[in-house]
Amino acid sequence: MEDYQEQQKTLVNGEQPSEATSYEQQTTAVDAEKVIIDDSAEITDVSEPDALEAEAIATDEKERKNSIKKVTRQHLSKNASIPVEQFDWDTLENDDLYEGNKTEIAEQYNQTLSKIAENEIVEGTVVAITKREVIVNIGYKSEGVIGIAEFRYNPDLKVGDKVEVYVETTEDKRGQLILSHKQARALRSWDRVNEALANDEIIKGYIKCRTKGGMIVDVFGIEAFLPGSQIDVKPIRDYDMFVDKTMEFKVVKINPEFRNVVISHKALIEAEIEAQKKEIISHLEKGQVLEGTVKNITSYGVFIDLGGVDGLIHITDLSWGRVTHPEEVVTLDEKVNVVILDFDNDKKRIALGIKQLTPHPWDSLDANLKVGDKVKGKVVVMADYGAFIEISLGVEGLIHVSEMSWSQHLRSAQDFMKVGDEVEAVILTIDRDERKMSLGIKQLKDDPWINIEAKYAIGSKHVAKVRNFTNFGIFVEIEEGVDGLIHISDLSWTKKIKHPAEFTQIGAMIDVQVLEIDKENRRLSLGHKQLEENPWDVFESLFTVESIHEGTITEMSDKGALISLSYGVEGFAPAKGLKKQDGTMAKVEERLPFKVTEFAKAAKKIIVSHTRVFEDEQKDAEIKEKASNESTTKDAIKKVQSSIEKTTLGDVEALAALRDEMENQGK
Repeated sequence: MEDYQEQQKTLVNGEQPSEATSYEQQTTAVDAEKVIIDDSAEITDVSEPDALEAEAIATDEKERKNSIKKVTRQHLSKNASIPVEQFDWDTLENDDLYEGNKTEIAEQYNQTLSKIAENEIVEGTVVAITKREVIVNIGYKSEGVIGIAEFRYNPDLKVGDKVEVYVETTEDKRGQLILSHKQARALRSWDRVNEALANDEIIKGYIKCRTKGGMIVDVFGIEAFLPGSQIDVKPIRDYDMFVDKTMEFKVVKINPEFRNVVISHKALIEAEIEAQKKEIISHLEKGQVLEGTVKNITSYGVFIDLGGVDGLIHITDLSWGRVTHPEEVVTLDEKVNVVILDFDNDKKRIALGIKQLTPHPWDSLDANLKVGDKVKGKVVVMADYGAFIEISLGVEGLIHVSEMSWSQHLRSAQDFMKVGDEVEAVILTIDRDERKMSLGIKQLKDDPWINIEAKYAIGSKHVAKVRNFTNFGIFVEIEEGVDGLIHISDLSWTKKIKHPAEFTQIGAMIDVQVLEIDKENRRLSLGHKQLEENPWDVFESLFTVESIHEGTITEMSDKGALISLSYGVEGFAPAKGLKKQDGTMAKVEERLPFKVTEFAKAAKKIIVSHTRVFEDEQKDAEIKEKASNESTTKDAIKKVQSSIEKTTLGDVEALAALRDEMENQGK
């Protein structure tokens, strides 16, 4: 408002008004000039003229006023500007200036003004623009002043542009018309946004600030969201460069429920770019070399701008050597030469390559390299099944895990080397046509099985490391590449071992003796108990059948019990052999006498019985008693026979008595 007042002062000081200056502004200038004239008159009146001079002055003043009235009336009737010194304000205020029709003329003037009501939206014309304000004429008796901040979305605003404004009040306490362009936009914004979406209209918006994932844009007074992916066809790395800029957009999505608006600048240029893509792709040929700019770098490849169309260089096509990430080869915005490998007219995809611009390293590989030669290289890739060794840029060989050690144990390649290690290897196979090479490092050492009979002869004794357990034995390693098996039956002469874990543990060292050599399967048969004398040769003479030994019951089952005998020997007692003399069954931990009923040296088996101990004693007692009775009977019979020769009648009676006595004894 202050700038507007300064402009009016300039008009008062005598400068010619611009074409955009209204009649009210001219009137204000004339009014200001009147003030200056009146001040001059007061200064003139300070002097004291005589009577003649006073009369002459009065006459001249009357004639001057009449002249001014005449000129003023003529100019007012023509709505034309008049010099300030010729304008008579008293005449303007009197009805005679309008020849008695002041009211009628005022009514006619009011009819020329627009009928403006408060709280409505009207269209106005920009008549002046200052650094801080925009002056808008809506056809009312005064212009409205609007802060220029409400037009910051439109930096191209100029005098003469039509704008919509909201009439807040037709006259405030200072007589000023109050307008708002921002409020007018807000009231009309939702309808205009929907119209823009329906008509696919291009609109302008002011980018206010950035937010997560995009920008906030002022569109018709509504805060619309501009996603980062919709700013341009190429990725934008610096969003801040767009803040405070006015750009063109298209409305792409509206959520009426939440009154959300999504806009896009990318949509404006996609159609043009698609046409460019078709034109460029129509001239492409496989094998064609072009220059492009690195547009974007991802973990799987590089996007190249070929001047309106993008192509992809896959990470495997960047270099003949191994590439962990494309950033090792190219940088953003770098100019590079690429060759077209393939393209798809329908999907607009173009496959590019850089490594194809140089000869394949296998073509320049030393022609004298052959199987058996030693080479040096660097480990570039590790896998469980092996390691890839780069012996020169783009030339790699695979060392399978089975070629890393003569040992047959299942192991991972990471147990032998890691990425970055410098290794020496032997060429096992080489195929220049397929560009493949297999290597080995175990071949740098002699195969331990070549002279196995001499080094590990049958009967020789060694120390081995326990590698693994099975239910039937223990796998051990005497040295790298030389493995053997100790069967569970060859662990101890005397103990019955159910599982090797009862005897030793993985990683422990154990003394072994070579029993057999299986060179074809690269396996030794080993024994541990063979290192000691076979005690069963001695047990054969100690645990004879029918011999009795003290033993302790260590384990019970339905079939019988294990009996711990002397010298660390175990025997087995069937269930029927565990019955005691009092009729009860023997229990675990009970120590009893046992009789050997069976001894099998080859099977290392001793069968014993406790019941047989007292049963055999009873049988022996019965046999002895029976034998004693038979001897007594024989003696009596002999005595009778010897007395028969002397028998008389009296003797017969004595013989009968003797017979009865013998019968009683027999009973």
